[in-house]
Amino acid sequence: MREINEAALLSVTVRPKTAADEERLGQGLRTLLAEDPMLRVRTDNATGDVVLSGTSESHLEIIIDRLAREYDVRAFLGRPMVGYKETFTCPADGEMKFATQTGERGHYGHVKIHVFPGIPGTGVVFENDIPGGTIPDQFIPAINEGIEEALMAGVLAGHPVDDVCIVLYDGSYHDVDSSETAFKIAGSMALQDAARKAKPVLLEPVMHVQVSVPTDSIDVVIKNLESRRGTVQSSEHRDGTQLIDARVPLSKMFGYSTDLRARTRGRGTFAMQLESYQPFRPAEGSDDSQDSLVGAPLKPRPTPRASSIALPEPDGDSLG
Repeated sequence: MREINEAALLSVTVRPKTAADEERLGQGLRTLLAEDPMLRVRTDNATGDVVLSGTSESHLEIIIDRLAREYDVRAFLGRPMVGYKETFTCPADGEMKFATQTGERGHYGHVKIHVFPGIPGTGVVFENDIPGGTIPDQFIPAINEGIEEALMAGVLAGHPVDDVCIVLYDGSYHDVDSSETAFKIAGSMALQDAARKAKPVLLEPVMHVQVSVPTDSIDVVIKNLESRRGTVQSSEHRDGTQLIDARVPLSKMFGYSTDLRARTRGRGTFAMQLESYQPFRPAEGSDDSQDSLVGAPLKPRPTPRASSIALPEPDGDSLG
Protein backbone atom coordinates (compact mmCIF):
# COMPACT_ATOMS: atom_id res chain seq x y z
CA MET A 1 0.00 0.00 0.00
CA ARG A 2 1.28 3.45 -0.97
CA GLU A 3 0.01 6.84 0.15
CA ILE A 4 1.00 9.99 -1.73
CA ASN A 5 2.62 12.53 0.56
CA GLU A 6 0.17 15.30 1.41
CA ALA A 7 3.06 17.66 2.14
CA ALA A 8 3.75 17.99 -1.58
CA LEU A 9 0.86 20.35 -2.29
CA LEU A 10 3.05 22.84 -4.16
CA SER A 11 6.31 22.40 -6.02
CA VAL A 12 8.89 24.68 -7.61
CA THR A 13 11.95 23.82 -9.71
CA VAL A 14 15.38 25.20 -8.81
CA ARG A 15 18.26 25.36 -11.29
CA PRO A 16 21.57 26.55 -9.75
CA LYS A 17 23.47 29.06 -11.88
CA THR A 18 26.95 27.68 -11.26
CA ALA A 19 28.64 24.57 -9.91
CA ALA A 20 29.40 26.50 -6.72
CA ASP A 21 25.71 27.36 -6.37
CA GLU A 22 24.83 23.71 -6.89
CA GLU A 23 27.17 22.70 -4.07
CA ARG A 24 25.76 25.37 -1.74
CA LEU A 25 22.23 24.31 -2.66
CA GLY A 26 23.00 20.74 -1.64
CA GLN A 27 24.47 21.85 1.67
CA GLY A 28 21.52 24.11 2.39
CA LEU A 29 18.92 21.52 1.54
CA ARG A 30 20.52 18.89 3.76
CA THR A 31 20.18 21.26 6.70
CA LEU A 32 16.66 22.39 5.81
CA LEU A 33 15.44 18.81 5.33
CA ALA A 34 16.69 17.94 8.81
CA GLU A 35 14.84 20.94 10.27
CA ASP A 36 11.61 20.85 8.24
CA PRO A 37 9.67 17.55 8.07
CA MET A 38 7.19 19.05 5.60
CA LEU A 39 9.83 19.87 2.96
CA ARG A 40 10.36 17.37 0.14
CA VAL A 41 13.20 17.38 -2.40
CA ARG A 42 13.66 15.34 -5.58
CA THR A 43 15.41 15.61 -8.93
CA ASP A 44 13.45 15.96 -12.17
CA ASN A 45 14.71 13.10 -14.32
CA ALA A 46 13.89 14.92 -17.56
CA THR A 47 15.58 18.26 -16.84
CA GLY A 48 17.97 17.53 -13.96
CA ASP A 49 16.45 20.41 -11.98
CA VAL A 50 15.94 20.16 -8.23
CA VAL A 51 12.24 20.14 -7.28
CA LEU A 52 11.21 21.55 -3.90
CA SER A 53 7.77 20.61 -2.57
CA GLY A 54 5.96 22.13 0.38
CA THR A 55 2.59 22.83 1.93
CA SER A 56 1.89 26.36 0.74
CA GLU A 57 3.15 29.33 -1.24
CA SER A 58 4.51 30.97 1.91
CA HIS A 59 6.27 27.74 2.91
CA LEU A 60 8.19 27.67 -0.37
CA GLU A 61 8.94 31.40 -0.15
CA ILE A 62 10.54 30.90 3.28
CA ILE A 63 12.66 27.97 2.05
CA ILE A 64 13.86 29.89 -1.00
CA ASP A 65 14.58 33.01 1.04
CA ARG A 66 16.69 30.99 3.48
CA LEU A 67 18.63 29.36 0.66
CA ALA A 68 19.44 32.81 -0.70
CA ARG A 69 20.27 34.54 2.60
CA GLU A 70 21.89 31.78 4.62
CA TYR A 71 23.60 29.76 1.90
CA ASP A 72 24.13 32.37 -0.85
CA VAL A 73 22.43 30.20 -3.47
CA ARG A 74 21.85 31.89 -6.83
CA ALA A 75 19.44 30.00 -9.05
CA PHE A 76 16.73 30.18 -11.68
CA LEU A 77 13.29 29.20 -10.43
CA GLY A 78 10.29 27.67 -12.15
CA ARG A 79 6.72 28.70 -11.64
CA PRO A 80 5.03 27.13 -8.57
CA MET A 81 2.97 24.08 -9.56
CA VAL A 82 0.01 22.53 -7.75
CA GLY A 83 0.32 18.89 -6.69
CA TYR A 84 -2.58 17.34 -8.60
CA LYS A 85 -3.45 13.65 -8.52
CA GLU A 86 -5.35 11.27 -10.75
CA THR A 87 -7.70 8.46 -9.83
CA PHE A 88 -9.96 5.90 -11.51
CA THR A 89 -13.75 6.18 -11.65
CA CYS A 90 -14.70 2.69 -12.83
CA PRO A 91 -13.33 -0.87 -12.72
CA ALA A 92 -11.21 -2.08 -15.62
CA ASP A 93 -8.90 -4.91 -16.63
CA GLY A 94 -5.37 -4.68 -17.94
CA GLU A 95 -3.09 -7.23 -19.56
CA MET A 96 0.43 -7.29 -20.95
CA LYS A 97 2.43 -10.17 -22.35
CA PHE A 98 6.00 -8.93 -22.57
CA ALA A 99 8.06 -11.22 -24.80
CA THR A 100 11.26 -10.22 -26.54
CA GLN A 101 14.55 -11.68 -27.64
CA THR A 102 17.94 -10.11 -26.84
CA GLY A 103 20.72 -12.06 -28.45
CA GLU A 104 20.50 -15.63 -27.25
CA ARG A 105 18.44 -14.68 -24.20
CA GLY A 106 14.67 -14.25 -24.25
CA HIS A 107 12.56 -12.16 -21.86
CA TYR A 108 9.04 -13.19 -20.91
CA GLY A 109 6.48 -11.91 -18.44
CA HIS A 110 2.69 -12.07 -18.68
CA VAL A 111 0.45 -10.15 -16.27
CA LYS A 112 -3.32 -9.72 -15.91
CA ILE A 113 -4.81 -7.27 -13.40
CA HIS A 114 -8.12 -5.79 -12.26
CA VAL A 115 -8.20 -2.14 -11.16
CA PHE A 116 -10.90 -0.54 -8.99
CA PRO A 117 -11.59 2.95 -7.64
CA GLY A 118 -10.54 3.08 -3.99
CA ILE A 119 -12.02 4.81 -0.99
CA PRO A 120 -10.71 8.40 -0.76
CA GLY A 121 -7.75 8.55 1.60
CA THR A 122 -6.85 4.85 1.40
CA GLY A 123 -3.96 5.32 -1.03
CA VAL A 124 -2.87 2.54 -3.38
CA VAL A 125 -3.67 -1.06 -2.45
CA PHE A 126 -2.06 -4.01 -4.23
CA GLU A 127 -3.54 -7.50 -3.81
CA ASN A 128 -2.08 -10.77 -5.08
CA ASP A 129 -4.91 -13.12 -6.06
CA ILE A 130 -2.84 -15.36 -8.34
CA PRO A 131 -3.66 -19.09 -8.17
CA GLY A 132 -0.75 -21.11 -6.86
CA GLY A 133 1.85 -21.92 -9.48
CA THR A 134 0.53 -19.53 -12.17
CA ILE A 135 3.44 -17.13 -11.59
CA PRO A 136 6.31 -18.03 -9.22
CA ASP A 137 6.32 -16.07 -5.98
CA GLN A 138 9.73 -14.52 -6.65
CA PHE A 139 8.27 -12.49 -9.53
CA ILE A 140 5.35 -10.94 -7.59
CA PRO A 141 7.41 -8.11 -5.99
CA ALA A 142 8.72 -7.14 -9.43
CA ILE A 143 5.17 -6.92 -10.77
CA ASN A 144 4.19 -4.74 -7.83
CA GLU A 145 7.24 -2.52 -8.41
CA GLY A 146 6.33 -2.05 -12.06
CA ILE A 147 2.77 -1.12 -11.13
CA GLU A 148 4.02 1.36 -8.51
CA GLU A 149 6.27 3.06 -11.06
CA ALA A 150 3.42 3.34 -13.57
CA LEU A 151 1.18 4.90 -10.91
CA MET A 152 3.64 7.75 -10.41
CA ALA A 153 2.67 9.18 -13.83
CA GLY A 154 -0.98 8.74 -14.74
CA VAL A 155 -2.19 8.38 -18.32
CA LEU A 156 -4.45 11.45 -18.10
CA ALA A 157 -1.94 14.21 -17.39
CA GLY A 158 1.16 12.60 -15.89
CA HIS A 159 0.21 13.14 -12.24
CA PRO A 160 0.48 10.47 -9.51
CA VAL A 161 -2.46 8.07 -9.29
CA ASP A 162 -3.98 7.63 -5.83
CA ASP A 163 -6.86 5.91 -4.04
CA VAL A 164 -7.03 2.84 -6.27
CA CYS A 165 -6.96 -0.92 -5.75
CA ILE A 166 -5.02 -3.24 -8.07
CA VAL A 167 -5.63 -6.99 -8.03
CA LEU A 168 -3.17 -9.34 -9.75
CA TYR A 169 -5.35 -12.26 -10.80
CA ASP A 170 -3.62 -14.15 -13.62
CA GLY A 171 -0.66 -14.38 -15.98
CA SER A 172 1.96 -16.82 -17.13
CA TYR A 173 5.71 -17.40 -17.13
CA HIS A 174 8.43 -19.22 -19.03
CA ASP A 175 10.76 -21.64 -17.28
CA VAL A 176 13.86 -20.18 -18.95
CA ASP A 177 13.06 -16.70 -20.25
CA SER A 178 11.07 -15.20 -17.37
CA SER A 179 12.88 -12.67 -15.16
CA GLU A 180 12.15 -9.99 -12.62
CA THR A 181 12.85 -7.31 -15.24
CA ALA A 182 10.37 -8.83 -17.69
CA PHE A 183 7.63 -9.03 -15.06
CA LYS A 184 8.33 -5.49 -13.87
CA ILE A 185 7.84 -4.20 -17.42
CA ALA A 186 4.73 -6.34 -17.87
CA GLY A 187 3.25 -5.05 -14.60
CA SER A 188 3.86 -1.44 -15.58
CA MET A 189 2.34 -1.84 -19.04
CA ALA A 190 -0.64 -3.81 -17.72
CA LEU A 191 -1.41 -0.94 -15.33
CA GLN A 192 -1.24 1.59 -18.17
CA ASP A 193 -3.56 -0.61 -20.24
CA ALA A 194 -6.10 -0.77 -17.42
CA ALA A 195 -5.80 2.93 -16.57
CA ARG A 196 -6.82 4.00 -20.07
CA LYS A 197 -10.06 2.03 -19.65
CA ALA A 198 -10.80 3.09 -16.06
CA LYS A 199 -12.00 6.62 -16.95
CA PRO A 200 -9.32 8.51 -15.00
CA VAL A 201 -10.10 11.96 -13.60
CA LEU A 202 -7.93 14.79 -12.33
CA LEU A 203 -8.06 15.52 -8.59
CA GLU A 204 -7.14 18.91 -7.15
CA PRO A 205 -6.32 19.86 -3.54
CA VAL A 206 -9.14 21.85 -1.95
CA MET A 207 -8.24 23.96 1.08
CA HIS A 208 -10.19 24.75 4.23
CA VAL A 209 -9.78 28.53 4.41
CA GLN A 210 -10.63 30.63 7.47
CA VAL A 211 -10.64 34.39 6.97
CA SER A 212 -10.95 37.12 9.62
CA VAL A 213 -11.96 40.54 8.25
CA PRO A 214 -13.54 43.80 9.46
CA THR A 215 -17.32 43.79 9.18
CA ASP A 216 -17.27 46.56 6.56
CA SER A 217 -15.16 44.36 4.24
CA ILE A 218 -17.27 41.20 4.40
CA ASP A 219 -19.08 41.56 1.07
CA VAL A 220 -16.00 42.27 -1.05
CA VAL A 221 -14.03 39.45 0.60
CA ILE A 222 -16.81 36.90 0.04
CA LYS A 223 -17.17 37.93 -3.60
CA ASN A 224 -13.43 37.53 -4.04
CA LEU A 225 -13.48 34.02 -2.53
CA GLU A 226 -16.34 33.03 -4.82
CA SER A 227 -14.43 34.38 -7.83
CA ARG A 228 -11.67 31.94 -6.87
CA ARG A 229 -14.07 28.99 -7.21
CA GLY A 230 -14.52 29.08 -3.46
CA THR A 231 -17.60 27.96 -1.54
CA VAL A 232 -18.41 29.91 1.62
CA GLN A 233 -19.61 27.53 4.34
CA SER A 234 -20.42 30.06 7.05
CA SER A 235 -19.89 33.62 8.25
CA GLU A 236 -19.88 34.51 11.95
CA HIS A 237 -19.61 37.86 13.71
CA ARG A 238 -17.21 37.84 16.66
CA ASP A 239 -15.67 40.73 18.63
CA GLY A 240 -16.05 43.32 15.90
CA THR A 241 -14.75 41.08 13.11
CA GLN A 242 -16.32 38.67 10.68
CA LEU A 243 -15.04 35.08 10.53
CA ILE A 244 -15.52 33.41 7.16
CA ASP A 245 -15.23 29.66 6.68
CA ALA A 246 -14.73 28.56 3.06
CA ARG A 247 -13.44 25.80 0.80
CA VAL A 248 -11.20 26.98 -2.06
CA PRO A 249 -9.05 25.08 -4.61
CA LEU A 250 -5.36 25.55 -3.84
CA SER A 251 -4.70 26.63 -7.44
CA LYS A 252 -6.89 29.67 -6.79
CA MET A 253 -5.12 30.76 -3.59
CA PHE A 254 -1.98 32.11 -5.25
CA GLY A 255 -1.43 35.72 -4.23
CA TYR A 256 -4.37 35.68 -1.82
CA SER A 257 -2.44 37.21 1.08
CA THR A 258 -1.64 40.34 -0.93
CA ASP A 259 -5.17 40.49 -2.34
CA LEU A 260 -6.75 40.22 1.11
CA ARG A 261 -4.59 42.98 2.56
CA ALA A 262 -5.54 45.28 -0.31
CA ARG A 263 -9.28 44.62 0.07
CA THR A 264 -9.26 45.08 3.86
CA ARG A 265 -6.67 47.90 4.11
CA GLY A 266 -4.29 45.53 5.85
CA ARG A 267 -6.75 44.37 8.50
CA GLY A 268 -7.64 40.95 7.10
CA THR A 269 -5.93 37.69 8.01
CA PHE A 270 -6.39 34.10 6.92
CA ALA A 271 -5.24 30.55 7.56
CA MET A 272 -5.68 27.44 5.43
CA GLN A 273 -5.04 23.72 5.51
CA LEU A 274 -5.76 20.80 3.20
CA GLU A 275 -9.39 19.70 3.35
CA SER A 276 -9.44 16.98 0.68
CA TYR A 277 -8.75 16.15 -2.95
CA GLN A 278 -11.77 16.63 -5.20
CA PRO A 279 -12.42 16.02 -8.92
CA PHE A 280 -11.33 19.05 -10.89
CA ARG A 281 -14.33 20.94 -12.28
CA PRO A 282 -13.41 24.28 -13.87
CA ALA A 283 -15.90 27.09 -13.53
CA GLU A 284 -17.89 27.69 -16.72
CA GLY A 285 -16.18 30.27 -18.90
CA SER A 286 -13.01 30.32 -16.78
CA ASP A 287 -9.43 29.93 -17.98
CA ASP A 288 -9.19 26.75 -15.88
CA SER A 289 -10.48 24.76 -18.83
CA GLN A 290 -7.25 25.62 -20.67
CA ASP A 291 -3.81 24.14 -20.13
CA SER A 292 -2.10 25.88 -17.22
CA LEU A 293 0.90 25.23 -15.04
CA VAL A 294 -0.90 26.47 -11.94
CA GLY A 295 -4.57 25.95 -12.78
CA ALA A 296 -5.28 22.62 -14.44
CA PRO A 297 -2.42 21.08 -16.43
CA LEU A 298 -4.03 18.71 -18.89
CA LYS A 299 -0.93 17.93 -20.96
CA PRO A 300 2.71 17.19 -20.08
CA ARG A 301 4.11 20.42 -18.68
CA PRO A 302 6.95 22.33 -20.32
CA THR A 303 10.07 23.21 -18.38
CA PRO A 304 9.08 26.22 -16.22
CA ARG A 305 10.84 29.45 -17.09
CA ALA A 306 9.19 32.20 -15.05
CA SER A 307 8.33 32.48 -11.38
CA SER A 308 6.35 34.52 -8.90
CA ILE A 309 8.91 33.41 -6.29
CA ALA A 310 12.49 34.37 -7.06
CA LEU A 311 15.89 34.26 -5.50
CA PRO A 312 17.70 37.63 -5.58
CA GLU A 313 19.53 37.98 -8.89
CA PRO A 314 21.93 40.65 -10.18
CA ASP A 315 20.48 43.20 -12.60
CA GLY A 316 20.74 42.13 -16.21
CA ASP A 317 20.61 38.35 -15.56
CA SER A 318 18.37 36.39 -17.88
CA LEU A 319 17.02 32.85 -17.98
CA GLY A 320 18.77 32.22 -21.27
